[in-house]
Amino acid sequence: MTYFNKTLASLQPSKSVTLMAKTKSLQKTDPDIINLTGGEPDFDTPKPICDEAARQLQAGYTHYTDGPGDPNLRRALARKLRDENHAPYAPENILITPGAKYAVYLAVHAVLNPGDEAMWLTPGWVSYPSIIQACGGVPVAVNLKWEEEYRISLEALESAVSEKTRLLIINFPNNPTGKVLSSEDRQALICFLQKHPRIILLSDEIYEKIIYPGYEAVSLASVPELFQRTIIVNGFSKSCAMTGWRLGYLACCPDIYNVIMKLFQHTISCTSGFLQKAAIVALDCRDEMEQMRLAYEKRRNLLYEGIRKIPSLHMLRPQGAFYAWIRFDTSMDSETLCNYLLDHAKIAGVPGSAYGEESCTCVRFSFAASEDLLRQMLKRLEALCPLP
Repeated sequence: MTYFNKTLASLQPSKSVTLMAKTKSLQKTDPDIINLTGGEPDFDTPKPICDEAARQLQAGYTHYTDGPGDPNLRRALARKLRDENHAPYAPENILITPGAKYAVYLAVHAVLNPGDEAMWLTPGWVSYPSIIQACGGVPVAVNLKWEEEYRISLEALESAVSEKTRLLIINFPNNPTGKVLSSEDRQALICFLQKHPRIILLSDEIYEKIIYPGYEAVSLASVPELFQRTIIVNGFSKSCAMTGWRLGYLACCPDIYNVIMKLFQHTISCTSGFLQKAAIVALDCRDEMEQMRLAYEKRRNLLYEGIRKIPSLHMLRPQGAFYAWIRFDTSMDSETLCNYLLDHAKIAGVPGSAYGEESCTCVRFSFAASEDLLRQMLKRLEALCPLP
């Protein structure tokens, strides 16, 4: 008999990763399928970044690096966090990680003891509850509502908290809804955290550079009384089209950082040095990042205006990120709906149930895709609706 870790064996696979792989496989035999499952920019990594990585490879920068990360990159990130996010983390409290997802794992593992509870806002990123469970914790959903445009209220937060709560995870701009924290949302979170000083805040800010006019990304680490209790997670995947580079980072107070470093040293040791050198260049690619953001904005507008014209479909206008969160008037649950869309319209999306919305009829579609593909999607949806 083979024995496994029961906690890990019981985890559900990532629905978004699984669906993306399944759809890519289906496209090999049916290239007419429109794959909008992935959270990946469809742009190439900007050339200056690639050139720097190649230069560092040729220079032989391929050996172990300082465990926490390249000192110059950590100093550059400290300046960025101070100037842009008003979060004055010291370079020595910034850790470079192989992707932001691993940074989330490290942070959650460092904070939770077995049986501790961690709150996460739904709809929210698919991996949060599984990471919490993998770390021995108990995920507790804070269920926000479509009808309220997913506004955060003190009442909703209080309904989910208990004496076992040790962590609150937030992600703004949000995957999957594209929502950005409003001033009212921020105030609700601040009041809640002030009322519960034992709770650590993990702020996943991976989409912060993809913001649309009229909105701003404000980090709660900029609130002085929350600074020591906030862990920022970010990276280069979304803003710089560097998903395959696997480069992320976290920043936090020294006490939490020291615990995180122990796990980091025994699992990863360090992150690739030549990639980190290229990441320093990435921080200066503001024009390239803005060009991508403008393209996403144009696609967002195209989709939003198109969906509004189709009866029985409803879309929240994204304030950030590159996802369309669309609600269908149908009797099908979201997983059945996604299979129906794939079978009858050859459109692949991710069901709302993957994001903690068990009873909703929402589907997440990535608009990190060409305008031509998005126009095809709209035509197919219009021809298919209304749905059963």
